[in-house]
Amino acid sequence: MSQDEQRLRACAIKLQGQQLNDKPDKTDEELLSEEYIRLKGKDNDNKAHQNRNAIPRFYYKLPDEDDIIMQKLREESRALLLQRKSQELLDNNELQGLWYILDRYHTLSSNGEDKMISYEDFMKVSSECGPKCRLFFNAVTFSRLLQGDPYGRISIMQFFNYTMRKVWMHQTRIGLSLYDVTGQGYLREPDLENYILELIPTLPQLSGLEKSFHSFYVCTAVRKFFFFLDSMRTGRIKIVDILNCTFLDELLELRDEDLPQERQNANWFSATSALRVYGQYLNLDTDHNGMLSRDELSKYGTGTLTNVFLDRVFQECLTYEGEMDYKAYLDFVLAMENRGEPQALQYIFRLLDVQGVGYLNIFALNYFFKAIQEQVRNLGQQPVHFEDVKDEIFDMVKPLNPLWITLQDLIDSSQGEVVTSILIDLNGFWNYENREMLMAESATD
Repeated sequence: MSQDEQRLRACAIKLQGQQLNDKPDKTDEELLSEEYIRLKGKDNDNKAHQNRNAIPRFYYKLPDEDDIIMQKLREESRALLLQRKSQELLDNNELQGLWYILDRYHTLSSNGEDKMISYEDFMKVSSECGPKCRLFFNAVTFSRLLQGDPYGRISIMQFFNYTMRKVWMHQTRIGLSLYDVTGQGYLREPDLENYILELIPTLPQLSGLEKSFHSFYVCTAVRKFFFFLDSMRTGRIKIVDILNCTFLDELLELRDEDLPQERQNANWFSATSALRVYGQYLNLDTDHNGMLSRDELSKYGTGTLTNVFLDRVFQECLTYEGEMDYKAYLDFVLAMENRGEPQALQYIFRLLDVQGVGYLNIFALNYFFKAIQEQVRNLGQQPVHFEDVKDEIFDMVKPLNPLWITLQDLIDSSQGEVVTSILIDLNGFWNYENREMLMAESATD
């Protein structure tokens, strides 16, 4: 042993509290390893204490935009991860093979129409199918699909549909994640615009759209996602929220070449609906400057929205030199056409809360209803007394506080659409006042 090695060994032994002339019972490597661990704050004597107090790292800072190498490394890593996740999914051939195996083990239901499978055979299928399929074969999935069969069986068709749905969900999540530029699990407005723009050629129902209209279509489609899923107006939507809502189902419904016209009319994402909304915008834009003034917006729908409400729209919503652009108009339309939805009620409630106090008191209700009374007088009719309407509104909503109505009160009461229509739209107020006559006429028809 050289002189340097002896000196190093002596230091290590001394640090361990041993005497130089004692015969050590540990090797050089063990002594040096223990000293290294001690210097790193991981001494065995304090190991339990360290484990209790150490906080694992949970935040990793995104690379700077000018750090090109790290940005590229991150992009490549995410691409490889998504590619690996995609390869773990069942393809069409594997799904077809799964169906053949399930069909081989089926037994008929008591009515002889449905193909059923017992839990024992269910697990046999699990052992025969490939490793990709096995994650769907568990007791939890089986119990969820039980429908009261006297022999404790499930329908193989229901199980197969469940499997395909799960595969589709994973495929869609991977597809959306490809547009997640930040890699943080959400899409910004430009990200979702790119996704829908590249989706258009795959949707036969949109094949008739002119390319010049694609940008307006994308804007129309994206606004619905952000209006309902980004109520806090953060400018981004979680991918999980997109998957959990029904909007993607409605959008991908346009793959059906034989989609009935009624379904198209009811689908916000259809070409028919997009052209309708954009056509209304162009018709309202009488000065053809691409924007809507307050007077132009007053012609919206039946033209019976009150002046007070329209004033509030232009006070609270984003405008450009006092005029509304197409995006702001889309938010307005979504709110007006979906007044019973919480997000639409949140939009309208902000406009009704003229005092900015977070609730509607008698002053706010009277402030808006006076405009309805004025419209009634202009038609030569006797207006309804505010006290009567106020009492009816409070009776419908039943707020927690008898002096005012909050947004949550409106949502919980399921009467938000009726209440807001009474306060902002003469036509909505007329329908409420004559509801019994209208119900009788509809019953007669």
